[in-house]
Amino acid sequence: MIDEYKEHIEALERMKKYPKALYTLGNTSLLERPKISMVGTRKPSIYTQNQTKNLASALAKRGICLVSGAAMGVDALVHQAAGFQNTIAVVANSLDIRYPSINRHLIEKIEKEGLVMSQFRVTTKAAPWSFVVRNELVVALGEVLIVTEADENSGSMRSVEFALKMGKEIYVIPQRLDESKGTNGLLEKGLAKPIYDIEKFANKYGIVPQNEVVPKDDFFYFCQKSPTFDDAISQFGDRVYEAELEGLVFIENGLVRLV
Repeated sequence: MIDEYKEHIEALERMKKYPKALYTLGNTSLLERPKISMVGTRKPSIYTQNQTKNLASALAKRGICLVSGAAMGVDALVHQAAGFQNTIAVVANSLDIRYPSINRHLIEKIEKEGLVMSQFRVTTKAAPWSFVVRNELVVALGEVLIVTEADENSGSMRSVEFALKMGKEIYVIPQRLDESKGTNGLLEKGLAKPIYDIEKFANKYGIVPQNEVVPKDDFFYFCQKSPTFDDAISQFGDRVYEAELEGLVFIENGLVRLV
């Protein structure tokens, strides 16, 4: 069954043209979570594969939802490493088609546990122009864009163009001089920032909670920023005290922190 997601999504205001329709399969509540877009080449090196998985996993553990394009290579690694329940896949075709076929089972799992999105009506097949449309939506949904590896004339670099137009920060994984010339070129031009330490980078978006059963809700994301006790009480009232009694947060030097 294909659902049309009709609610307004503020993140999409930066797109050249707001989508006429958004079709979804899965958990639309993921749209309300903090999101980061992450893309890259369809043929990543072993080094890129490892760093992509480490980065996606580190961010997901902090409650970040990873957005990618369900393609072969980096996209598939992002969805898998984040955990399907922590990922949004934006596709370049209608939702009645699972493309690429090699990722069919991956897409089916995201439909059940995460969220699959499309701008295309039933029976629309992927085409060169639809990948461009897909890439813009991937970028628009994320707070920032991460490109782990890309050639100079790749689709990932088109995603970079969208990010630049939207005023979003771009991050890349450092690569050898003769590899990933697209991302190395971004660093050379000062258009992207390198990620030298994955844990340090991920810590910008919060901590990994020690309590694995802590619900990933508005209170969780609010506490990821270590708010003052007064601000927490003002917004969530008794929920702060309940969370403290449950061992989900602790109060230190006037700040509320996740355990």
